[in-house]
Amino acid sequence: MQLFDWIVLIVTLLFIVGYGSWKTKGSKNVEDFILGNNETPWYTVGLSVMATQASAITFLSTPGQAYHDGMGFVQFYFGLPIAMIVICVTFIPLYHKNKVFTAYEFLEKRFDVKTRSLAAILFLVQRGLGTGLTIYAPAIILSALLGWNLTVMNIIIGVLVIIYTFSGGTKAVNVTQKQQMFVIMSGMFITFFLILHYLPNDMTFNSAMHIAGANDKMNIVDFSFNPEEKYTFWSGITGGFFLALAYFGTDQSQVGRYLSGKSIRESQMGLIMNGLLKVPMQFFILLTGVMVFVFFQFNPVPLNFNPNNKTVIEKSPFKEEYHVLEKKLSKLSEDKKVINLLYIDQLNQDYDNPILRKELVTLSNKEKDLRDRAKEIISRADSRSETNDKDYVFFHFILHYLPKGLIGLLLAVILSAAMSSTASGLTALASTTAIDIYKRNLKTEKSEKHYLNATKFFTLFWGIIAILFACVGTLFENLIQLVNIIGSIFYGTVLGIFLVGFYLRRVKAKPMFYSAIISQLTIFVIYYFMIYTQEKLGYLWLNFIGAILTILLSLIMQFLFFREKTDNDKVILE
Repeated sequence: MQLFDWIVLIVTLLFIVGYGSWKTKGSKNVEDFILGNNETPWYTVGLSVMATQASAITFLSTPGQAYHDGMGFVQFYFGLPIAMIVICVTFIPLYHKNKVFTAYEFLEKRFDVKTRSLAAILFLVQRGLGTGLTIYAPAIILSALLGWNLTVMNIIIGVLVIIYTFSGGTKAVNVTQKQQMFVIMSGMFITFFLILHYLPNDMTFNSAMHIAGANDKMNIVDFSFNPEEKYTFWSGITGGFFLALAYFGTDQSQVGRYLSGKSIRESQMGLIMNGLLKVPMQFFILLTGVMVFVFFQFNPVPLNFNPNNKTVIEKSPFKEEYHVLEKKLSKLSEDKKVINLLYIDQLNQDYDNPILRKELVTLSNKEKDLRDRAKEIISRADSRSETNDKDYVFFHFILHYLPKGLIGLLLAVILSAAMSSTASGLTALASTTAIDIYKRNLKTEKSEKHYLNATKFFTLFWGIIAILFACVGTLFENLIQLVNIIGSIFYGTVLGIFLVGFYLRRVKAKPMFYSAIISQLTIFVIYYFMIYTQEKLGYLWLNFIGAILTILLSLIMQFLFFREKTDNDKVILE
């Protein structure tokens, strides 16, 4: 990195932290700290919701996901717009009508304190893990590629977020996320058009799409009913729908964003904005990854994008064997470049040459074989090494091919996204702990000032926990998948509780509580066997299974074992 990159990076981050702290300092009470005094306009709600979900993992892992597997991951988001409509029609009006600080506060009014506490604890477990990952994800990539100390990176990101989140709460998160989304999308658009600029002069965008298509990167929709496929139209429209419904409808990190809206209408408009823009945004990020793939058809590419693995190999007795593969890949890259240029020349003459297209596929398969053999060598050199390099692809391109200044901007993009999601997570964890656990179980009355200070304390507490978790985290197959797997394990049960609360008035507290416990334990068992059988079921289905199982069990228990009648839900549902 050049001096100018450091200046761009530091100035951008300090501006966001300083602006957020200055603009929102001095919360007077808990309502101001958690709900931002209900002063947030719809467009800020929309941007804040988008920024909360668009973590650093999105901008690190998603392009790498597309580089290796193509555009199919976009199907994961197909259920999101439908979920936004359901939340706008049912969830938001009920939350506002009941004047709740957190989503789980509603559950006590509908059921009882045990159900509220169970849902809150499930949220705290999964969001605590997820918030640690939002710090860990950019830290591990930056430390590997730039040689920065991983622990120091975790602490820096965590402390920067804690500063303004502790100072201004939800209002600070909302204010800073507008700036962060501007930085994030500006950086991504600039990078996308630079990639196109770097492609061969006689190559059009249409030609690039043909090359991507020839390599199976443009298979956007899969209508197969194969449950072993992680991403299909059906898993996206069902499992993705349930995950989005749970995340945006019951996860306090998102619920807190739109509970701060000026009115029900403002909150609804913010969520509709997210529903309209989220799928195109993810499509664009995936397309950027596909364009990186096309770019590397004409430029040198490493055998493994994770630089740590290269260091491991150089210190091992297998380095000569690895170097042989590198030479083969270098020769293969030259052959690919020649064939791709010939293919482009034919395309410019309106002829999609099937022979050249087949040759492209053959060369890609040979490259994949070389990479697989390289992973085996890396594993032999050090069994603890993470051979999967999807999360390093995009950053390799940034560091080696972007002009100075833009590297600093893209680093700011990654860190801004990390700070954005982490801040939302911390405010949600703090508000849930303070309102649903601490305040609800405190036997004596305390002042508003006391609960404000308690919420700030829990912000600091969860910030430290997130940093500690990030410091001991381990890399998974793909970070964006890990976040979604954690969510899928817990979200289904929590969503089932809320759906019963909203739509099945005859189900009461006891059957709901026991059904939720059985459902969550069942999901743990299912996921254990998924690991044991090497994931023969796509993890998105866990959301669907968890929600449906909770609903069915609550109905069965209500009508078979718990027939007593109560009227505890009339006020809030009618």
